Amino acid sequence: MFCPLKLILLPVLLDYSLGLNDLNVSPPELTVHVGDSALMGCVFQSTEDKCIFKIDWTLSPGEHAKDEYVLYYYSNLSVPIGRFQNRVHLMGDNLCNDGSLLLQDVQEADQGTYICEIRLKGESQVFKKAVVLHVLPEEPKELMVHVGGLIQMGCVFQSTEVKHVTKVEWIFSGRRAKEEIVFRYYHKLRMSAEYSQSWGHFQNRVNLVGDIFRNDGSIMLQGVRESDGGNYTCSIHLGNLVFKKTIVLHVSPEEPRTLVTPAALRPLVLGGNQLVIIVGIVCATILLLPVLILIVKKTCGNKSSVNSTVLVKNTKKTNPEIKEKPCHFERCEGEVNTRFSLKH
Repeated sequence: MFCPLKLILLPVLLDYSLGLNDLNVSPPELTVHVGDSALMGCVFQSTEDKCIFKIDWTLSPGEHAKDEYVLYYYSNLSVPIGRFQNRVHLMGDNLCNDGSLLLQDVQEADQGTYICEIRLKGESQVFKKAVVLHVLPEEPKELMVHVGGLIQMGCVFQSTEVKHVTKVEWIFSGRRAKEEIVFRYYHKLRMSAEYSQSWGHFQNRVNLVGDIFRNDGSIMLQGVRESDGGNYTCSIHLGNLVFKKTIVLHVSPEEPRTLVTPAALRPLVLGGNQLVIIVGIVCATILLLPVLILIVKKTCGNKSSVNSTVLVKNTKKTNPEIKEKPCHFERCEGEVNTRFSLKH
């Protein structure tokens, strides 16, 4: 009676124990820049001590592109395929059911969903796991800074698996100087102790600003000198795995300093009272504008009348005959009267 039920439940339990349902769960995502490296994990837990017999890594770029092989592993032989040659390596421990893949020098065309398939020796079931890879434009590998300034140099290793950083090291190589250690961090798992130190003429000028627990070994260089120009190589160690990145730093002469007062640095912000005063002045100007126009017109009219009066007076002065005519008339009238009286 219970045999059919057992036959139904057995594949489901096997499917769950071997991790075959991982594709139904939202896969982990990685975001890297062009030229960086990415570690895509493919690890499953099993109570049985069985070795990995076969590993296949494929890439699904998208809907309109065909799937392509990235790498396959068969009987202790690992073979990268096509454009992934010399860029992919199996970094997991096959004896520990780990088929993780390291992709180096990431390109834009590498974006997509990576699917890992693992087959155990003597087993027909297949363990599958997917990782979504997002690729961003390349970060600048050459940085510019002025003398006396500070600069942050990034060094991040992206991984879907939790890997303990055991060591971070920055090496400087200038044009004339020999290689020298800039900064070193190391973690001893057995002692659970961490040590970090800056070296040489970088001492007390370099600080670790990255999050070690997220595989971030970025540093900050302060008080930059002209002799600091050169190549900086970062190495992040995660057990036997080593990730490296090189940055070229250019140092330019110190910028001319100008005296800037704190008041000049503050932006001009109008207070409430100042804003009310400005609005009042604008409104008063608009209201008084017609009155000002009438006053100007009246003033111009008065000036024109005064000018006409002055013009008449000047005309009289220039023509004296106008005043002499009344005088001649009076004299004539006097003479007529004297003559009339003499006759009588």
